[in-house]
Amino acid sequence: MDAGSAEEGWREDCAPRRVLELFATKWTSMILHTLHARHGGAARTGVLQRSLPGISKKMLTQTLREMEASGLITRHVQGTVPPAVEYRLSALGARFVEPVERLYEWGRLNADALDQLVRRPTSRR
Repeated sequence: MDAGSAEEGWREDCAPRRVLELFATKWTSMILHTLHARHGGAARTGVLQRSLPGISKKMLTQTLREMEASGLITRHVQGTVPPAVEYRLSALGARFVEPVERLYEWGRLNADALDQLVRRPTSRR
């Protein structure tokens, strides 16, 4: 592939594919949205779990670890007994929330069209 060629824009590590990887689990965008819209950018694990009906503790923990590894959130352990853990949007996470919020707004504005979609076997509507 030549640098600057049309094919280069679709490599396996191209920006659009890397963005889609951030949506690899359905919970990543929901956690970002919840941290931003409901908790001012920071929340403890239990608060997040109560704010996200349907997510198991295991899935929340796994997704938070992936989000921390990708740089979307930061983990802060408070020196209390027992230790309290708070997750905060990182600078990257705060920037990524913007397009996520636009996408969610589109969903709210087009809920009727979404209701008409054929139900997928893995969907939980």
